[in-house]
Amino acid sequence: MIVDYKELPETAKVWIYPSSRKFYDTEIDGIHEKITSFLSSWKTEEEDFKVSYKLLYNRFIVLFADDSKIPLLNPDIDASVLFILQLQQEYSVELLDKMNVCFKQGQYVQYKDLKDFKKLLKNKSVTGKSIVFDNLVTTKDEFENYWEVPISESWYSRFLK
Repeated sequence: MIVDYKELPETAKVWIYPSSRKFYDTEIDGIHEKITSFLSSWKTEEEDFKVSYKLLYNRFIVLFADDSKIPLLNPDIDASVLFILQLQQEYSVELLDKMNVCFKQGQYVQYKDLKDFKKLLKNKSVTGKSIVFDNLVTTKDEFENYWEVPISESWYSRFLK
């Protein structure tokens, strides 16, 4: 069942899918509808299974699931990945590439491959104070506290040297 994000415990699982481009305003309503439809049908046989989502910066699809009472099994994860693959194809974007870096540059969110990101660091186009998105966080608590942080406070800090 889809619930308000605030109702989920801090231990809720999170999956972050950064888009290779910002979603167009004309796509947003359709994406919301598709996510809502998927989450409404995901594990419907389990009444206590609670999920939520966020679409942030018109670029990040963030899914949350409370698996404290109802465990997520491999087929459940497979179903969510299949859904994301369908979105990728429909909107001609990359959502599953974890080797790309998302960071803020002014008011904009940039999406670069790791090699290009390292060049930006070397050229000082981004610094340790630049905000980076750690899309590898795994819980709601980590999402709230460590998803959007300065590079110097993230695992990307190893590239600052």
